[in-house]
Amino acid sequence: MSNLTVIDFFCGAGGFSEGFRQMGFELVCGYDNWQPAIDTYNHNFGLSCALQDILDFSESDKKIEELPNTNIIIGSPPCVSFSSSNKSGQADKSLGVRLTETFLKIVAVKKHQKNSVLKAWFMENVINSKKYLNDSYTFDDLGLTSWAINQGIKPSSIAINLNDNAAIINSADYGAIQARKRLISGEVINKRSLIIPTKTHADSKSKSELPKYKTLRKIKDYFPNPFKEKSSEIVKDVNYNIFIPQYQVTDHFYDTGIYKVEWMASKYYKQNHPYMGKMSFPENIDNPSRTVIATKIANSRESMIYKTELEREGDGEYRLPTVREAAIIMGFPITFQFIGSESAKWRLVGNAVCCAVSRALAITVLESYRLSKLKDMVLIKTPNLEGVNNLNKYNKKEFNSPPIKKKGARFRRHPMKDGNLTVTLSNYDIESSSKTLNKWFTSIQYGTGKGFPIQKIDDNYFENIITVIKKIDKGSEFIKKVDEYLVPRVANKVIMQKMYENQSPIERYWQPEKLVDEVAKLIYQNIGSNKTYIQDDLVIFTEKKAVPVVQLFALYAINKITTLSNKD
Repeated sequence: MSNLTVIDFFCGAGGFSEGFRQMGFELVCGYDNWQPAIDTYNHNFGLSCALQDILDFSESDKKIEELPNTNIIIGSPPCVSFSSSNKSGQADKSLGVRLTETFLKIVAVKKHQKNSVLKAWFMENVINSKKYLNDSYTFDDLGLTSWAINQGIKPSSIAINLNDNAAIINSADYGAIQARKRLISGEVINKRSLIIPTKTHADSKSKSELPKYKTLRKIKDYFPNPFKEKSSEIVKDVNYNIFIPQYQVTDHFYDTGIYKVEWMASKYYKQNHPYMGKMSFPENIDNPSRTVIATKIANSRESMIYKTELEREGDGEYRLPTVREAAIIMGFPITFQFIGSESAKWRLVGNAVCCAVSRALAITVLESYRLSKLKDMVLIKTPNLEGVNNLNKYNKKEFNSPPIKKKGARFRRHPMKDGNLTVTLSNYDIESSSKTLNKWFTSIQYGTGKGFPIQKIDDNYFENIITVIKKIDKGSEFIKKVDEYLVPRVANKVIMQKMYENQSPIERYWQPEKLVDEVAKLIYQNIGSNKTYIQDDLVIFTEKKAVPVVQLFALYAINKITTLSNKD
């Protein structure tokens, strides 16, 4: 086939472009306003593209007309403002909308101009973005009124139709080692619609005869772990027919181990989050990876955490993926290089379009135009290591600088989520989301999500429920163990806050997160988790008649902790 040409907006590292290159398309240029992205794109595609703010095209039809006329236009407008994880979905969407509509304006000009050569366009973004975009855009909507008139087109006519030309696509369906769901919008011009690629893989639970989803075990079993010594051993790319010496594999042989305080926090948020579902800890290697994110972070719900290959306990017992592992999950060949610092490389990888998806879209173009597909993918078989900041160190990390929190950092934690409620220890008023108040609080949250009822519990309230607890099987034993085991470990409010900020215990006292975790252990060790308490004349939980016994016990223990801590 004669090479079809591609131009890539918001190109980042070039994941969108890589899939098209693998199918024989010719990359003409990539546009981005971040230097590490342009450096990485040029390095891997042999181009000399310059920094470019895509918004420069928003007010200039002429600048758009001067862009290269290519057969394919692809783009992935920055998704951070659209993401539901950014500021809990409350981030300002205006810039994301403006960037996206600028891209659509470029597409509209190149699609509707006289003698257009455009055969297809595709746009990738987070699923949430659809809520903030129009179903369709007229030339007037895109600021192309005068341009349309000059082209003999009615300005009020539809320039871009998104409503009928968008689909949610899971990268695992196309052979990626990642279940990454994204919104793909676009159009194959001769079909006048988005052609959804034919799936190549299926979930292991489905009855489909397609090959099953690729899982993280593929990397675990067939790719060297980060602690291997430097050698000339040949390494095979788990996604492609590429073989290179181990010493040419970049950004992988370094220690990504994390501190215990970090992985413990992540474990808590994954398995006991106040209002979100339970997640695997560590990552389940018999499933496709979760979505790779653009930030290297170890102490959040979104963190990807693996059990280390080393014999470690506590600090370093778990680790983050290496940049190379993340890149493999995204579908980049192991010869693909990323330019910049470690944090820049993480951002480049996490913000990319999964190569398996872009490759599948490229195939739809070839099939729609009845163009022959290459027998073998176009792949770079030898890495270009010139100018690459290789993260490989071939040594083990020393854990001698544990992370600390800012002065006045807020704390919130509960022993368990059961009966659709939680009993929480915090150092701020959860209902008003205030700053820390040099005091510790007990509260009960009913339901999940924003706006759920909150019941504030005063100090010394635990004394009101001692009689109730003693009437429950093993209740007296629980009270005794709290007094013997937990009470001596509770510090005053100042020391509690200091231990939390410094992420370390002081003398015999326990940090607040450990106190809460130990409450959970005491409860489950003593009474299990299947009993229900029916309230009678004494109403303890104001929003429910029946509550799990574990929550009654949790209320006693947490309130005793706050009462003791707040004493002057």
